[in-house]
Amino acid sequence: MSRRKPKKTAPRKKPEAARGLRQALGKQGKAELVELLLELAASDRRIQRQLSARFNLVVAPGELVAATRRAIDIATDFDERDINSNFDYDDHAYEEVKRNLARLIAAGKLRQAMQLSLELMKAGSYQVEMSDEGLMADTIEDCLSVVLDGLRKCDLPGDEVAAWCSAMLDKDRVKFIARDSIQSLRNRVQALGKS
Repeated sequence: MSRRKPKKTAPRKKPEAARGLRQALGKQGKAELVELLLELAASDRRIQRQLSARFNLVVAPGELVAATRRAIDIATDFDERDINSNFDYDDHAYEEVKRNLARLIAAGKLRQAMQLSLELMKAGSYQVEMSDEGLMADTIEDCLSVVLDGLRKCDLPGDEVAAWCSAMLDKDRVKFIARDSIQSLRNRVQALGKS
């Protein structure tokens, strides 16, 4: 499965052109450069995502939830005319999903991460089902691994964790995304509840 390549807005510039751009940017003041970056980020989510990751921006949990939903939408998007083919997908958006889920958990927002994981499983497993080989399944599992790790270490009630596991298994349209890990977690919390 090929990953979605960033769209090129212009052909690659020759080194002389990059040198000219560097010189022009070097003549600008800090305020002008900041304003330019903000304009670019506002016009292109990919640039905004790259800048946020590079500078490891701290975002309020509410904004982080919204940003994660947008990243899930972007990551799991595909053209329905490409069903049963090896269509491209946005690997960088999946990386943002994983990073944001980890940040939510670190901020003590495990339940929000659990809810977003359900949304990822629903949309992601549909994307896998509609693709030819479903190679993005490993990427989805990688995103879910941070939530599963958080749940293994949390103090949430066992019945809540078990219910989440059951919901995750139900949302998985292809019945193999992180299935063993989810079933193992559910079995563990159910056994602890019976002890």
